[in-house]
Amino acid sequence: MAIDDSQQPAPRRSKVLEVLARAERKMFTRPAPKSAKAQMKFLLTRTKDSARALAEHVGTSARTIERYRAGKPKTPQKRLQAALVEATESEWQPQVRAQARERAATSTGMMVDVKARFGFTCKGRSDDGRERTNTTAISPIYAKQILELQEAGATEENLHPIVAQAITESYFTELGTRAAGLETTLTDVQSIEFRF
Repeated sequence: MAIDDSQQPAPRRSKVLEVLARAERKMFTRPAPKSAKAQMKFLLTRTKDSARALAEHVGTSARTIERYRAGKPKTPQKRLQAALVEATESEWQPQVRAQARERAATSTGMMVDVKARFGFTCKGRSDDGRERTNTTAISPIYAKQILELQEAGATEENLHPIVAQAITESYFTELGTRAAGLETTLTDVQSIEFRF
């Protein structure tokens, strides 16, 4: 039986990328617009008042954008509401977001709280992976690498090794003072949280 491509589930965004975006949003100094009309007004300023460009961005028609701009409908459908919230928050306070990223990449680093399966290899011996919950500070060097991968559109598979290296250096090897040569793999991420 052939599989119809139109019925395939949409690809999910990377869990790590979603968590990084959420951490950036916590840095906002003012709340983002909440109502559909205010969100449309804000997003229209970002698209230079082009209803067509905004419609393509959020996946609806230009006519729908015009109706919301006029304030006729009050509550959008769930799919459109989710697209508006995502688009608004991704465009909101870009300078605050850039400053937080710059601080993390150059001086403060980030905190990471992860619950996942960690596997270890050290000098030819392997230890079975086991689930751990770990909270540790990531150095600015690794924070910079993670943020650069995020900007480049990295996948979950690209981000896991860097996060594992960062946790290994800061927690398991204590910045190189013990467990020399320890390598860590990170799989089955159940939860992850970043803080700037």
